Amino acid sequence: MRLQVSKLQSPLAGPYSFALEAGRCLTISGPSGAGKSLLLRMLCDLDPNTGEILLDGAPRSGMSAPEWRAQVVYQPAEPAWWLPTAGAHFKPHQIQRVHELLPQLKLTPTLLEHEVSRLSTGERQRMALIRSLACNPKVLLLDEPTAALDPESVSATEALLRREIDADMSLILVTHSTAQAQTLGQRHMTMRDRALHEGTP
Repeated sequence: MRLQVSKLQSPLAGPYSFALEAGRCLTISGPSGAGKSLLLRMLCDLDPNTGEILLDGAPRSGMSAPEWRAQVVYQPAEPAWWLPTAGAHFKPHQIQRVHELLPQLKLTPTLLEHEVSRLSTGERQRMALIRSLACNPKVLLLDEPTAALDPESVSATEALLRREIDADMSLILVTHSTAQAQTLGQRHMTMRDRALHEGTP
């Protein structure tokens, strides 16, 4: 089992218990404010929480926070950028992977040198996904990754995520799109009142 979550909770949400296999996608839907983003932040250990998570059988409590977050990568709905250009956010060993991913999301390498502020919202969102995938995560936590994208870019993003899932990455996807949930997810859960329920609404 890739991810085993047991009694994960914070003062604001939970407890949550579920499991996710390698090479599978769990989609989570629900109204705004239900606690979906809170769950993702707890899974990557950004918000205070209790409970235990196992990654390929290894407990999160036995890892440092940077070690955990290198394998369980969280991409928020509005990703942060802290350097002037998109390309400056990548490490040298990631560049080959970045150049493999760019055309799959209809992006050109020249965008790496543009100031982030000059990129469109959709370009930033797709570039953030490349930044996340360049880490080669075992588990990717995505919060509305296609919210700002046109239909062609949505299709390209979904196709890329399907390939990554087929290559053994596990994905937890927060989405308001029932069609996207059906396209990508093998398992679906709904968040209501900060509690998880099996199935789509």
